[in-house]
Amino acid sequence: MTLVAGIDSSTQSCKVVICDAETGHVVRSAASPHPAGTEVDPQLWWDALQRTLALAGGVDDVSAIAVGGQQHGMVCLDSAGRVVRNALLWNDTRSAKAAEQLIDDLGGREVWADRVGVVPVASITATKLRWLADHEPGHADATAAVCLPHDWLTWRLGGCSAIADLRTDRSDASGTGYFSADSDSYQTDLLELACRGRRPSVPKVLGPRDPAGETPQGTLLGAGAGDNAAAALGLGAEPGDCVVSLGTSGVVSAVGAAAPHDPEGIVAGFADATGRHLPLVCTLNGAPVLASVARMLGVDFDEFDRLALSASAGAAGLVLVPYFDRERSPNLPGAAGALHGMTTQNLNSANIARAAVEGLLSAIAYCIDKITEHGVDVQRIVMVGGGARSEAVRRIAPAVFNTAVHVPAPAEYVALGAARQAAWALSGQAAPPPWTVGESARYVAEATPEVLARYRTAQPLTFR
Repeated sequence: MTLVAGIDSSTQSCKVVICDAETGHVVRSAASPHPAGTEVDPQLWWDALQRTLALAGGVDDVSAIAVGGQQHGMVCLDSAGRVVRNALLWNDTRSAKAAEQLIDDLGGREVWADRVGVVPVASITATKLRWLADHEPGHADATAAVCLPHDWLTWRLGGCSAIADLRTDRSDASGTGYFSADSDSYQTDLLELACRGRRPSVPKVLGPRDPAGETPQGTLLGAGAGDNAAAALGLGAEPGDCVVSLGTSGVVSAVGAAAPHDPEGIVAGFADATGRHLPLVCTLNGAPVLASVARMLGVDFDEFDRLALSASAGAAGLVLVPYFDRERSPNLPGAAGALHGMTTQNLNSANIARAAVEGLLSAIAYCIDKITEHGVDVQRIVMVGGGARSEAVRRIAPAVFNTAVHVPAPAEYVALGAARQAAWALSGQAAPPPWTVGESARYVAEATPEVLARYRTAQPLTFR
């Protein structure tokens, strides 16, 4: 049996799956936590990866490895390959003002959308580079290369001999703000604009099945991918599939043949991990919304689900707008969450739990609508992530989305996608190996348009 390894280096943890290269069957796996926060020393990711690989039984018998990683994070290296400062992660919003500056500097949102398919928001790497240039010019001057979390880990796995050996893929590069997925090219003038005239080197962009080198032990390295593209590859998503991922963030993505150019900046024109495109909308608020409300109610997740399902649709008029950690879609870096419609009759645990689920799903419905507005044909909704393990979420989602929702068996789909890419690079074939995900549970429910209508009325009241 030929084995391949897939790594998911996410905001919260490092996960490793080791799979049969032909079938995708998981032979062994392991996970380790990452530190909390929006600013992290990349060495801690490497330490977590080494622990996780050891827990998974090592990779001496593995023929190829690839990394799926959290997108947008800014990893700055000096000319010797040393980390210049802690990495700023995607969910660090200190660069919100920098995003506004960059939009104005280039002549408006439409120009950014046309050039790279992305309008700067605080999440995007380019805005973090502008923040660095303005607030830490010494660190900006010392930055000889800038890369993303998965790029850095792939480079470390390869022995990290020189910054010229940094490699990335289309999917992760397309989230930087200075790479165009439409033209498959870096826009170096935008990198200079972000860095106020500096031009650090950037990783070479590989094709989806191109090898990124080898480890010192001779194990082939795949190009890797951004986490959402890796998950789509792990799920075997095809055109017409809309993937809703409820993890730390809420993400809606759909495989397509063309890159959108959204001047509103909501739909990002990202690439996928197969050579196609992955129009994507990301919120800052995902499954932690449910965890926060459950904690406030003093209940575990099973009891939270029971409470939410015991309340009627609409939560007797309660509406929760889930901007607990500000928001990216819509772009509201100063917003906060809010609970609307409280009365002496409806303010109880069941209605609050129901409103939390409906509010989170209504925020996701907004994202789905934005995807379809840009011509993406959504035929099937596939829901994954930690939030999809909630029985209340699974049963209420089709009512809010007004369509059936398919929920595959829980699995580490980002790591599986990375492993599938490793197997693809190893095979040298034109298409990735035909791994199967297995049967999905299908959920249906009577539509509740009034829930979305009340949410849309309450949502603007949270702005500040």
